[in-house]
Amino acid sequence: MASLQTLTKNFSGWVFFCCCCCLSLLLTSPLPPKDAKVASTTHQACKVREINFQQPYIRNRTYTLAKMVWVLDQDTDNRLIGKQLYVNIKESNRCYVMKRIVDIILRDVLLTEAKEQYPHAEEVAQFFASLTSQLSRCRFSGQREHIERNLEGMRSKMEKLGDNGKTKALGELDLLFDYVEDACTDAPRKGGSKKKN
Repeated sequence: MASLQTLTKNFSGWVFFCCCCCLSLLLTSPLPPKDAKVASTTHQACKVREINFQQPYIRNRTYTLAKMVWVLDQDTDNRLIGKQLYVNIKESNRCYVMKRIVDIILRDVLLTEAKEQYPHAEEVAQFFASLTSQLSRCRFSGQREHIERNLEGMRSKMEKLGDNGKTKALGELDLLFDYVEDACTDAPRKGGSKKKN
């Protein structure tokens, strides 16, 4: 009986010791950053499958429309779609920026009279609308002011150019296609617009 009591005391002591050790390890181990899960979710929400861009049909339609309208562009000094959109923008926010640019070009250009005026414009608009739908949960992380400033710069440049601003936006749809592909998929772009650097 005495040995059973000793064994029980020793066992209880070990259980108590193990619980204390585990508790102290839990309390002293570093916690993951609060934004880690949010950043991971945001990253996934800001990606689309590469298959969207690997369809030769829609790439061809987009590039053909851009090339057709590009020759009508009277302003060769300005560019709407380019690296200036990424000034002071973290790489993780680039897809969000491109999603917002697509929204602007859809609303202000592709879904206006352009869709009846140019061949393939309606198909290209449907493609970009599908992308923005897939990216609907894509959010920015960090501060928003640089993003908004860059978007406003692009929008005001387009408005300042008037009708030629819409022409320029249509003529740069190939660039938009490439930029969205680069920013919103995990694989590097395979194709590419050969015009305008």
